[in-house]
Amino acid sequence: MFANIPTVPTPLRARLLLVLAVLLAVLAPTAPGAVAAGKPETGTARPGAEVVAVTRVADRQVDLSVRSTALGGRTVDVRLLTPDGWDPNDRRHRQHWPTLWLLHGCCGDYTSWTSMTDVAETDSLRDVLVVMPEAGWNGWYSDWWNHGQGGDPAWETFHTKELRHLLERDWGAGSNRVVAGLSMGGQGALLYAARHPGMFKATAAFSGSAHPLLNEESIDRIMGFFAGQGNDPLRVWGDPVAQRRIWQAHDPFHLAKRLRSIPVYLSCGDGTTGPLDPPGATSALEADFNRQNHALAAELERVGARHVTTNFYGPGTHGWAYWERELHASLPMLLGALGVGD
Repeated sequence: MFANIPTVPTPLRARLLLVLAVLLAVLAPTAPGAVAAGKPETGTARPGAEVVAVTRVADRQVDLSVRSTALGGRTVDVRLLTPDGWDPNDRRHRQHWPTLWLLHGCCGDYTSWTSMTDVAETDSLRDVLVVMPEAGWNGWYSDWWNHGQGGDPAWETFHTKELRHLLERDWGAGSNRVVAGLSMGGQGALLYAARHPGMFKATAAFSGSAHPLLNEESIDRIMGFFAGQGNDPLRVWGDPVAQRRIWQAHDPFHLAKRLRSIPVYLSCGDGTTGPLDPPGATSALEADFNRQNHALAAELERVGARHVTTNFYGPGTHGWAYWERELHASLPMLLGALGVGD
C-alpha cells in the first residue's frame, strides 16, 4: 500500500518502506474486536466535539465515540481507564480526577496501551483517570498544514481543546494533568507539554521522535512515515526546507526552553539486541531515535532544565516490552507531579 510515494526521493524508498512494514508489525495492537477509527458521519456535525456512543469494554474501561469538528465531523474513539469511584452521572457529587494522558504510536490506535501492556492492571493508577485518545495511524499529534489550507485532520486541536473540554465538563477529568507516550506518541507528549504551557505538569517520552530535524536520515525517516497509507507527506508539516518554521514548531528539540519548568522523562534503547528482544533483533529506527533523544537531553541541560530524568538503557529495540517497562519506571515521576500517593 506504500508503492506510490512520489514525493519521497526514489533512492530512499526501499528503506522507508521497510521501516514502515516493520513498524506496522511491531506497533499494531492485536486486541480482538478493535473498533476502526475515523468513520465519516452523515449529516452536519455540531461545532466542537460530542460523545455519540459509550461502550463499556472491560472492568474500569470505557470507550467514548466522539464526533469532532476538528476532524471534519468524523467520529473517533477514546478509551478511558477509570479510577475507583468514578461516576460521571453523579453531577451533584462528581469528582474531578487527576488525569494521565497516554498517547499511542504510529501504526497503533486508542486500544494500543490496554491491549499491549498491563496498564489496566496497574494498581497505582486506580486513583487516576487515564485518557487514551485516537490519534490516527500516522497523525503525528499535529494540526496538518495541508498545503497552507489547514483543516482536517487537526489532531492537536481535537486533543488539547475539544476532547479536553469535553472530558472535564462531562466525564470527571480534572485540570491536574500529565502526559506520556511512545514513539510518535512520545513526540506528541513532548509537543503538547511544550506547545501548551501549563496544560501538563509533567511529560514522558518512550523511544520518542524527539528531534526529527536532527539530520537528513531523521528527516527522510519521518517523511516516510508521513507518506504512509498513500498520503502526500507534505500535508503534515510541509517541506522541511520551505516550511522550516513549521517543522521547528513541531520539533521538541527546538521547543526545549518551554520544557524547562516541568519534569521530563526520556528513555530509549540504542537499536541493538536487548534483554527483551528475540536473538539477533535490531532496529535502525530505535538507533535514530536514540540519537535524537540524546540531542534533546543535551539541549534541555543547555537551556537550564532542572527536572530531566533520562534512561538511555543501551541495548534494546523499538518494542512494547520496553515501553511497558518504561511506563512503570516513569510513573513515580508522573504521579508525583499529580500529587497522587503523597
